[in-house]
Amino acid sequence: MKKKLTSMLMASVALTLVVSGCSSTKESAASNAASTAAATEKAAAGKPASPVEITFWNMFGGGEGDFVDQIIKGYNESQKEVTVKQLRLESNEYYAKLSTALSSSKGPDVAVAHVDRISPFVKAKQIVPVDQLASKVGFDLKQISDSNIKSVSYDGKPYAIPLDTHFHMFYYNKDLLKKAELLNDDGTPKLGDLSPEGFKKTLAQIHAKVPDVQALAVNTPYFQEPFLNLYYEAGGDLLNAEANKAAINNDKALNVLKFYMDLYNNKYTDLNDKTPWDSFHNGKAAFWFGGVWEAGLLLGEKSPNIGAMPLPAIFGSQTHWGSSHLLVVPSYVAPEKQEAAAKFMKYFSEVGGKTWGQAGHVPANSAVTTSDEYKKLPYRNYFIEAQKTVKFAPKTDKYTTIITTVSESLQNIIFSKQTPEDGLKTLEKQINDILSN
Repeated sequence: MKKKLTSMLMASVALTLVVSGCSSTKESAASNAASTAAATEKAAAGKPASPVEITFWNMFGGGEGDFVDQIIKGYNESQKEVTVKQLRLESNEYYAKLSTALSSSKGPDVAVAHVDRISPFVKAKQIVPVDQLASKVGFDLKQISDSNIKSVSYDGKPYAIPLDTHFHMFYYNKDLLKKAELLNDDGTPKLGDLSPEGFKKTLAQIHAKVPDVQALAVNTPYFQEPFLNLYYEAGGDLLNAEANKAAINNDKALNVLKFYMDLYNNKYTDLNDKTPWDSFHNGKAAFWFGGVWEAGLLLGEKSPNIGAMPLPAIFGSQTHWGSSHLLVVPSYVAPEKQEAAAKFMKYFSEVGGKTWGQAGHVPANSAVTTSDEYKKLPYRNYFIEAQKTVKFAPKTDKYTTIITTVSESLQNIIFSKQTPEDGLKTLEKQINDILSN
């Protein structure tokens, strides 16, 4: 009996210990779990989230590429939310690869495009409107000039962030003009009567007094650009107001072509100069219709004695050819990366615009162009003046094909494979065929 009672007591104690042990294990496990969760939460709070990585496609080489490298480096170092990785493609293959990427939904998260190239992307819904994205990251699009915003807007919505306006300036070699007795005391050129005949007289004087140089280097390899400058001055258009018919076969275009043909025939310019930009830079031409993007080379401290001014109104107005670099966001990009792209675009416009302005392009962001930093750059007051009268390409998804056709037809005319009259008739038909298909 005593032995049995002892056994029962021992069993009771053991059971109590077992029950007590289970309860202690559960409490310990719960406590350990809570501690682990708290530690994890604390670690997460102390460690920043990984930055969103976006890929940026562009075609900028040479000096322009150096400025873009600076902007990307500055952005990546300025914050920890987004990392920009760039892919630089050759300019002659850029749009073929970008078009393939957009149509296959595999490519960049943000990309550069020209204003005259985005209509097909908008029509195919391959890029997104940027107004809501800009608002989400605190980017006020009212900073962008009206002409730039209008150039990228379709049905009232902007489909890109304009970075700049680029166009041609009238560069002049002061040393050569001095030899030709055509330099004013303030270092500006004496242009005389600003008319086709008056300008030819100025060129004739240079040709007579400095016969071993071109009076005006003409961009014959890309003749569509100097042609459009003066054709737009004369009030011409490539297409009608509805952008469904050619509007180039007229007296305005004919007069501009005959003007240039006279320059070639009188040896004021060299028809066979394949690198006229080098001819001017090397002191072998007195005048040059050159891009603002050449400002770093032509107007730098180590450059020749060169000045710049807006294109002279030879054909009656200051209107001239212009284009613009843009940033676009493809439709296939995930929302998180679209927002990251918008943050980068904001930085490129507001901060990087100051760097980009040094390349010569006129920044689209008015906060940049009104800054003292920008105004101190040489001749930029003339750049801003010239930006106000640019004429952008007509909004048609067939512009690339049209301008290629224009380029080829103009080459046939200036190299006398067709008369200007016949060439314009042919070009009119070609453009109408493109638009009707």
